[in-house]
Amino acid sequence: MRQYDPVEVRRGEEQDPDQFLWRGRLWKVRSVLAHRVETGPWWQGAADGDGAASHPLAERELWRVEAGRGASPGRRVPDEESPPTCGVFDLSFDWTDGRWQLVGCPD
Repeated sequence: MRQYDPVEVRRGEEQDPDQFLWRGRLWKVRSVLAHRVETGPWWQGAADGDGAASHPLAERELWRVEAGRGASPGRRVPDEESPPTCGVFDLSFDWTDGRWQLVGCPD
């Protein structure tokens, strides 16, 4: 899998990703295929004087979603000139910096 650029994500009522904007195109999430939370290695956490961790470990949420293209911003219909119009995407939300990133597109 390749690394991709940051994306803008709008969450739905259940706090799942509902839509995302990637490379100027709007993608509508059709279904969530998988969701998990990853934490950093416990041995890399900062420790205070008595060896206890002084802050929680960094966390990120990973979402595998099936999404279809919606209209590009400023357009009413999808741009038929550049397929594909649907696919599977891996989105990551990093709790440390509050950013979303498209981390994979296995299709």
